[in-house]
Amino acid sequence: MAVNLKITRHDESTLGVGAGDVEIFEYVYRPSMPAFEGPKPYLHPVRTLAGNVVTAYRPHDHRWHKGIQMTASDVSGQNFWGGGTYVRGQGYVDLPNVGTMRHEGFTISEEGPERIRFGERLSWHTQAGEHWVDEVRMFTVRDVDAAAWALDFATTLTNVRTEPLVLGSPTTHGRPLAGYTGLFWRGPRAFTDGDVIAADGLGGPDMMGKPARWLAYVGQHDEVDGASTLLFLDHPGNKNTHWFVRNTPFPAVNPSFAFFDPVELVPADTLDLRYRVVIVDGAWDSGRLQSYVEEHPW
Repeated sequence: MAVNLKITRHDESTLGVGAGDVEIFEYVYRPSMPAFEGPKPYLHPVRTLAGNVVTAYRPHDHRWHKGIQMTASDVSGQNFWGGGTYVRGQGYVDLPNVGTMRHEGFTISEEGPERIRFGERLSWHTQAGEHWVDEVRMFTVRDVDAAAWALDFATTLTNVRTEPLVLGSPTTHGRPLAGYTGLFWRGPRAFTDGDVIAADGLGGPDMMGKPARWLAYVGQHDEVDGASTLLFLDHPGNKNTHWFVRNTPFPAVNPSFAFFDPVELVPADTLDLRYRVVIVDGAWDSGRLQSYVEEHPW
């Protein structure tokens, strides 16, 4: 399918990517938000090729959930996720430890009618103002056809401290099955109680905390007739991914890199992660999802 992909710089904080007449996402790289919400870049709204929105922004239950974000819930005791911090034996506590991810610059490496790639440099700073992490991201929009488009997301995190960094999650601090950290999608409220489908015939909410090569979420829209599917693929080079997934009380998917086991980065060490998110018009079943994965290898 021939399509005209293009990047539009809306202002000094937001850019958009369009496919034909539809802006398929906005990327807010210099967000304005309260410090407690962990200021960081996010993608919202994210749309199907039919123009249907498949992300939520600042929902009342978790104001720090914003579309699709790359983040981390625990970095040596610092919270780059937003909101309260899970403390063993106490539960969630509001602490002065919510950090910020700062946009440092873009590199547009490829902009063509059928594929777009752009990179971004970021720096992670604690609430106290200490610079702990440098990040380089790469976004690739690709594989646009009549029903779907794909976003490849790659990131490299580098420890710029003089001490090791330990990246964990609420589960590594004692909360069962709450291992969220990393690339996180929050879906529209209407997607609550949607269908969770995973590789190898697996699926359902029981995928929480389990590994799988891919996982998909099918949700029904309000206001417009029909459904959308989001397919999340874990790159074979990622290590120890376990899925954080909920369809109630709200829809969310996160391929967590530290669900059960923390990841340590010594000074100057890096963590490389790659994922693919496929945005689909319609409700795809397990067979069609598996066929797509086989037809679009890494």
